[in-house]
Amino acid sequence: MVFPWGAVINALVILAGASVGVFIGGRLPQRLQVLIFQLFGLCLLAIGLKMALGAQNILLVILSLVLGAGAGEILKLSQRLDALAAHLKKMVNSSNPLFAEGLVNGSVMVCAGAMAIVGSFEEGLGLGRTTVYAKTLIDFFACLILAARTGAGVLFIPVTVLVYQGSLIVLAAFLAPFFSPAMENCLQSVGGLMVMGIGLNMLGLKPGVDISNSLPALLFAALLPAIWG
Repeated sequence: MVFPWGAVINALVILAGASVGVFIGGRLPQRLQVLIFQLFGLCLLAIGLKMALGAQNILLVILSLVLGAGAGEILKLSQRLDALAAHLKKMVNSSNPLFAEGLVNGSVMVCAGAMAIVGSFEEGLGLGRTTVYAKTLIDFFACLILAARTGAGVLFIPVTVLVYQGSLIVLAAFLAPFFSPAMENCLQSVGGLMVMGIGLNMLGLKPGVDISNSLPALLFAALLPAIWG
């Protein structure tokens, strides 16, 4: 059995970055926090756009998003995640109104990208951790900035990373024979659009993109190419 060392290292580094962000958050001028947050939103737009533009079958990308949003609405993922965030917020006695935003958006930000998927599969197949380490470095600074802006909710993101990336690493050996380039491409494109949604939210788009209810789109992005054949 493969032990998910990459996910553990990634989670610990994110925790370190988030801790530094929470510590210095109150010491950063508000205008600087807003500016850094907006600039990072622009970076996510660029990263997400680059990922999305590589779509080889835009129909499957659209279907994944529509079906994922429908499934998320039926499952009331947004409300459930908000309730979970509220519970965690109460646990840490946080008064920051951006607590849930930091937890949800941060979790999607570090998990939805292609690097999380590709890096996890590389490690699971014994091909090294180069991608995982590169992603870890990016996540450190991303979560530091996000935590400085939104507070303690980002401290819980490592749990998401451990569960999500750890599961991918452990299951990679079993899934690899069935993981086609078309599935990887669709996942990357859908993930890119979701990252763009987070970037728009960071820029203050009103009404914001409901990323929480869109999460099942990643599952459909993996399944539809296989069904499509």
